[in-house]
Amino acid sequence: MSKILVTGATGGLGKAVVENLLKTVSPGDISVLVRDPAKAAALQAQGVTVKQGDYNDYASLVTAFQGVDKLFLVSGNDIPNRVPQHTNAINAAKEAGVQHVVYTSFQRKTEDGSSAAAFVAEAHLATEKLLKESGLTYTILKNALYLDVLPLFMGPVLDTNTIYLPAKEGKVPYASRADMGAAGAAVLTGTGHENQSYDISNDTSYSFHDIAKILSDLSGKQIQYASPDAEAFGSALAAAGVPAGIIEMTAGFCVAIEQGEFDFPATDLEKLLGRQPETAEQFLKATYQL
Repeated sequence: MSKILVTGATGGLGKAVVENLLKTVSPGDISVLVRDPAKAAALQAQGVTVKQGDYNDYASLVTAFQGVDKLFLVSGNDIPNRVPQHTNAINAAKEAGVQHVVYTSFQRKTEDGSSAAAFVAEAHLATEKLLKESGLTYTILKNALYLDVLPLFMGPVLDTNTIYLPAKEGKVPYASRADMGAAGAAVLTGTGHENQSYDISNDTSYSFHDIAKILSDLSGKQIQYASPDAEAFGSALAAAGVPAGIIEMTAGFCVAIEQGEFDFPATDLEKLLGRQPETAEQFLKATYQL
């Protein structure tokens, strides 16, 4: 069996990948890269090898990647520093002799910097280019927006009975982080994924009108969707005391949704899972206990 290393294993996606790997792979063939080993104590207790390292510390990456055949590279969450961090990871993988890198990227329509989501696009596009030019075998997972972000975007929607977001009529084929983790594990343990790119999304796209209807049907309440422009949205949230950084990020994603930036329904995820992915209705029913 190949030796597999998963980065970001104490985060949501990395953890989901490891949990799925453990269903079919011996713990002795799995290692994880973490900044704080104490946070991975539960994985270590299951027999997973825990390696300490940091995307900012090239030497730590080279050491951690020794003996690894397949690297699951979860994109960093330090957005301003992602490009140098990912460059470190790819160069370290090459130096350490890693054979195959699986990278978590994102779905997108435009690549010229004009998108409202350009602030997250830059590093992903640069990383994909680095991977393809590195000589390493790669698989690029172009992840849809998580179903898991919907409660964060919508706030206490069952209390307010309103979804208030500047996304207009834009649609997204949201997929759950749990399904993305299972798909990542499937790529790591399967065959035929060399130098491939997959759209990790649902086969159905949802607007916030659709989400409001699903929540209305599930809860028995009348959930409305109101879509202000981004400026009015920002002003309303600022008046409510929401931090500027959160407002900027939420508005940026929502305007990108309006622009159709993430509207790429596909069946790649279903094929990798060997089953139908979790739907928005299933996710919202479970999340809100409806």
